[in-house]
Amino acid sequence: MRFLFSTGSLYTYGIDRCFELARQAGFDGIELMTDRRWDTRQPEYLLHLMARHGLPIVAVHVPLEGAAVSGWPTDRVGQSRAAVELAEALGAEVVVHHLPLRVRIGWLRAGPLAIPVPWPGRDPYREWIAREYTAFQQTTRVTLCIENLPALRIFGRRVNPGRWNTPAEIIRFPHLTLDTTHCGTWGLDPAVVYGQLNGQMRHVHLSNFDGKEHRRPEAGQLRLDRLIARLAADGYAGAVSLETSPDALSAGRPDAEIVALLTGSLAYCRAAERSGRDSFARTSPPGRLPAA
Repeated sequence: MRFLFSTGSLYTYGIDRCFELARQAGFDGIELMTDRRWDTRQPEYLLHLMARHGLPIVAVHVPLEGAAVSGWPTDRVGQSRAAVELAEALGAEVVVHHLPLRVRIGWLRAGPLAIPVPWPGRDPYREWIAREYTAFQQTTRVTLCIENLPALRIFGRRVNPGRWNTPAEIIRFPHLTLDTTHCGTWGLDPAVVYGQLNGQMRHVHLSNFDGKEHRRPEAGQLRLDRLIARLAADGYAGAVSLETSPDALSAGRPDAEIVALLTGSLAYCRAAERSGRDSFARTSPPGRLPAA
């Protein structure tokens, strides 16, 4: 199991600095969050960072909904295709992208602000996901992984913002990203959700939930050590990306303090992985191999 650092965890920092912090903390690789900055989307520069820091970019995340991405397509389908092209150029294995929304959203821009508003008419992204997605997957060696979405809170009630955004529905897609903090917003145990995904999970976004999303894995309501231990016992060979928010890592504090927090989170993950492997070794009959 490989543990990655998502640059989205410190999206307020430069990409080079994210690589350096991840290297110092001991991560196995990087998940790249693409955004408006060219540094997140230029293959030559990113290949330079990979060589300089000795860390591969294993996963690429499509820009978030409503992000203004200069030089790339403005539509969700085009951005997904561009992210796949970038992943191919970098040798990345996975592209992570979100489910389509139930209500199509348009974005009104006023300077740096982007205000979401309901948008009438058909949703080309949803249509692409429903009709052309499987065929597109066959054109690339990169694995496209659909990610589950969090609950929205409206007047204190949970509202589902996404199409096919339940464990029973999302398994219509062959490859999935399990986001643990998003499970937490629904009051779900990620280890239980993992067991409902029919072996189709190929990537994990790991962070905790304490009423706020994207906390460090060891700090919150979710027992993420149980999920990691189960993955290890099952022989999961994919990657697990630490995807926190900047405030969870005390962004703005000295780099040494951030590295200490990252090192602690990674130690928590590796201890859970060892626990799962040890448990498997104790309970498995001789000659039994873990499930793929």
